[in-house]
Amino acid sequence: MLIQLFHDGGGFMWPILILMIFGLGFSFERLYTLFKAHVDTGKFMSKVRAALHDEGYEAAVEICSKTRGPVAEILHAGLSRVNRGIDAVEKGIENAGIIEMAFLEKNMVWLSTVITLAPMLGFTGTVWGMIQAFEDIKAANDISPAVVAGGISVALLTTLFGLVVAILIQTIQNYLISRVDKLIIDMEENSVLLIDELVSLESSGKLKG
Repeated sequence: MLIQLFHDGGGFMWPILILMIFGLGFSFERLYTLFKAHVDTGKFMSKVRAALHDEGYEAAVEICSKTRGPVAEILHAGLSRVNRGIDAVEKGIENAGIIEMAFLEKNMVWLSTVITLAPMLGFTGTVWGMIQAFEDIKAANDISPAVVAGGISVALLTTLFGLVVAILIQTIQNYLISRVDKLIIDMEENSVLLIDELVSLESSGKLKG
């Protein structure tokens, strides 16, 4: 039945279908990337703190380099500059954070494009279908319900399909945004924890290389 409705919708159904495939492709890419970027930050920070106290910052750098995800990347950027001072650590974390945020938000604009274009194409297909319906009425010289209803039904299918695609991709995008926001919060919280730990170690003279 769905295939029949798709064919009944006319030519505008195809570009909407392409948009849906396009949007789902970027959605799956982002889902894979964001799930791969997730780590247990509690355990990770415990390891980093233990390394700082017991072995020195170089051991903490090694732990960060072996851990995936944006939190590990920004802490690695900061810890790599410990010998230059706390200000250099903060600057390194800030610069790495900007890069990581850009990576997390990569391709989101294409999802927004699909969400915008899909219903617009659907409405365009509906307008085109209505024009054809009136042409049919003109050709038949009859405004009977059978002539009108058939044309309008076909015309509205493109709007329906466009809205379904937009709703689907919008739902996925909202979930992705929530994942990105969580990762950004983790980055900020753990950056503050690291800076506080380094300041404490430095002031007590226990910061080792």
